[in-house]
Amino acid sequence: MSSGELLEIDPLELSFPFELKKQISCSIHLTNNSDNHIAFKVKTTSPKKYCVRPNSGVVLPRSTCDVIVTMQAQRETPPDMQCKDKFLVQSVVIDQDAATKDVTIEMFAKESGNVVNEVKLRVVYIPPPQPPSPVPEGSEEGSSPRPSLSDNGNLNASELLDATRAYADGIQQEKSSENVALLSKLTQEKNVAVDQNKKLRQELELVRQEASMTQGGFSLMFVIIIALLGVVLGYMFKN
Repeated sequence: MSSGELLEIDPLELSFPFELKKQISCSIHLTNNSDNHIAFKVKTTSPKKYCVRPNSGVVLPRSTCDVIVTMQAQRETPPDMQCKDKFLVQSVVIDQDAATKDVTIEMFAKESGNVVNEVKLRVVYIPPPQPPSPVPEGSEEGSSPRPSLSDNGNLNASELLDATRAYADGIQQEKSSENVALLSKLTQEKNVAVDQNKKLRQELELVRQEASMTQGGFSLMFVIIIALLGVVLGYMFKN
């Protein structure tokens, strides 16, 4: 917003969201903060390209007026979306009895000694929004989306947080799988050790039984031999 000597004009830059083959409009807001009747006139460097309504008029004391500027439909996109068009808003104090129909070009002629206030406005084209990028080929439906990069090549805060969580979940799942595999291996080794322990106990029991039978058989045989020797010796002594 800029305060001129006579009228306050907003904005000082006319922005047009550019689209091919489509009329686009924006407004200029004129404010008269004085106690005078002020006549205005709007000019442009490209009169065939723009339609201004109203292009002239009177702003009463302590009141406002809106001017609608319409850009005609364009068939070509300007290079680099740059625009060199300009607008000029002229204002001059007039007699309080004057009406809009009384506003003439001569009122804004400085050569006639009139005190004319002038404010220049520039034109800016706003590029149309870019269409969303298509889904890359080979992507599977339902697959987790990858974090996108911002314009400067960095992840934004939300995407970075999501990526960190996904990475942490992946690590946790990997560790859980390793723990399950390790637990299964230890369980198998424990079962093998228990089976081997049972076999060793069984073999030890068999050895004990065989040793007991061997010891018992030796004692009986020894008794028999002693008895036979006693019989033989008795018979010899009798003879």
